[in-house]
Formats: sequence, structure tokens, C-alpha cells
Amino acid sequence: MMHEIDFAGASEAFRTSLGLKHSPVALRFVHKKEDIPAGMEKLDKTIRHCMMVTLARKEGKIFYATDENHECFGGAWALGLRQISESLKTGEFYFKLGKFESAPACKRTIESIPHLESGSTYATLYAPLEKTPFVPHVVLIIAAPRVMLKLAQATLFRLGGRIVSEFSGIQSVCADATAQTYLSGRPNFSLGCDGSRKFSGIEDDEMVMGFPAELLTDMVEAVRIVTQAPGSKK
Repeated sequence: MMHEIDFAGASEAFRTSLGLKHSPVALRFVHKKEDIPAGMEKLDKTIRHCMMVTLARKEGKIFYATDENHECFGGAWALGLRQISESLKTGEFYFKLGKFESAPACKRTIESIPHLESGSTYATLYAPLEKTPFVPHVVLIIAAPRVMLKLAQATLFRLGGRIVSEFSGIQSVCADATAQTYLSGRPNFSLGCDGSRKFSGIEDDEMVMGFPAELLTDMVEAVRIVTQAPGSKK
């Protein structure tokens, strides 16, 4: 991005206008070690991407994670940190979890999941938006459907149209909200998945949304307007 952005002000605008309980999360992909900002600490454990988002969202943690920190094979693959595993590639992994009637049905789904080129990512950087020491690629928001309604309206505020979201009920935070958003340059909404709800504290009444950081200024402005519009439910 070519212009300076007040990340703290943007986060405060989202939290105030939308009534967010927790921070929006800034995320950046880096392709080599020297691109990590000086002073950022490496995560000291192995957990899932969705749990890393929770650390930034709920606990205000700022850190980076390399492949060895990512516990979930599907998430690490979607984020470009490693090659796809054979069990994911063939469909056996999700088939054994009972998510599909057949391995081919699972394979068709896996082949349509958005993902960065394997090995293209050296590390993923995480921070609450208001404290980010880096310029993010994606901003993630996890919140109630009411909030997602306002984010959808904000997405359409300037140009109108329709919301078209892509999700499959699996890999919601990693593929749907992060990889898909980064690759497409468009906001994406997701219902969450069993893994993220089980391991990362996404509540039953919350959804997931990601948008490209290039849209941050426009999204802040639009959210302020649509939440105060005469036709907006208070």
C-alpha cells in the first residue's frame, strides 16, 4: 500500500461501530526470513492457524509462525507453508472424518480449496490490528452474524452488487478467510468449520470474514456510514 494508514484508528472504528468484543486481526505472508520486522518474536509452540488468530484477537499477541509452528496440515498447505499431504490430496483425510460420502467427493472439494503455492510462504505474521508492526495483507474479523451483515453492507457500499462467498465447511479461517481473500483481492465470508470452532474458540454464534488490507480505509469509512444509516437496525 502506497499511503500511510492509521491502524489503531481503523481498529477503534471497527470496534466502536460494530460493537466488536475482540480486535480485528492483521495478517501478513512473508517469503523469506529477512522480511520479518525486527523485534517480532517467533511463536513458541505448535498450534493451528485459527488458534494463532485467536491469540492475536483475544490476547493481543504479536508474533510470527513458520511451518514448524503450524499443527494443522490443511491450514499449513492452504497458507503456502508446505506441500499438501497425501491423505488430503486423495481425499482420505476428510473422508475418514465422516465429512463426505466418498473419497472422490472429498477430493473434488480439496481440489477447489484456495491455497497459496506450496513453499511460497516462509512465515505468517499475526497481530491485533491496532498494534500491528507490519503492513497486513489480510484483515480478519470474527463476530456475530449481525456484525457480518454490516460488513456485507460495507462491502457493497461503494459499488453495490451482490455478495458472493466461497466456503465448503472445512478450512474456514485458513483457506476461506485468509488464502481466498489474499488470492482473489475480494472480501470473503465463511461459516467457520468444526476444527476452528473446536480448537480456537470461535463460538456457535460467530462467523468469519476476511478482506484485503488494501480495502481497509474504504471499509472503515463504509462501516461508519452503514451502521449509522437511517435504515440500520440499532
